[in-house]
Amino acid sequence: MLRKKHRDAEVSTDSLNDIMFFLLLFFLILSTMVSPNAIKVNLAKSATKTTLDKQEKPIQLAVTKDKKFFINNKEIQEANLENEIAAISSKMVEPIIFMHLDRDLPIQIIADIMTISAKLKCKPVLATAPNN
Repeated sequence: MLRKKHRDAEVSTDSLNDIMFFLLLFFLILSTMVSPNAIKVNLAKSATKTTLDKQEKPIQLAVTKDKKFFINNKEIQEANLENEIAAISSKMVEPIIFMHLDRDLPIQIIADIMTISAKLKCKPVLATAPNN
């Protein structure tokens, strides 16, 4: 009686670990390059460039052209703006409000935000686009 030789199929997965590691590394690096503020705001132009060098992350406040308010990418109502900023800034040593304001907004909204900043002892910083 002759027996047939039985071969087991085998797939080598040695290199899959390396591939997965490089993919993970690629996406980690890519995710750090993505802008933290994903809300589309048409910023005002500016000729000077200044960056913030702080340990704490500033409060990201964005106001779109259609007057939608966002704090740290979370949409809020305009009536709750002061309460939301107060809640976040109370946990910070030197609170900074980084304002991404659409250039077509009425000046009154900007004045209201500056008033809230002064009342809560926060340093307001206006984000601008480079003048290119």
